[in-house]
Amino acid sequence: MNNKSNARQKIRYRIRKKVSGTSAIPRLTVFRSNTDIYAQLIDDNSGTTITAYSSKQKDITAQKAPKVDKSKMVGEAIAKKAIELGVKKVVFDRSGYVYHGRVKAVAEGAREGGLDF
Repeated sequence: MNNKSNARQKIRYRIRKKVSGTSAIPRLTVFRSNTDIYAQLIDDNSGTTITAYSSKQKDITAQKAPKVDKSKMVGEAIAKKAIELGVKKVVFDRSGYVYHGRVKAVAEGAREGGLDF
């Protein structure tokens, strides 16, 4: 591992000490790769993923848009799925990434979709 990924790993561990999801208030975690973005709702008590969504889904890849716009669509889509499952409130986990750009777009899309955090 290089220094950048080591630094992000340390930040992730520091965040995870404070942020934890339950079945009532799950953790909305974000993973950002160079091309795509992934979002999951996780219940840390049972260690299960409640639902997940990514920019690789057919309805998002069909649209020709910048990565930031696709990230916002992912946030809105995961919020829609969460509300269908009866989840209104979540805890946001930025996974060591800076709250900026695509990570911020996912959070804003989830808020616009109706999630509260």
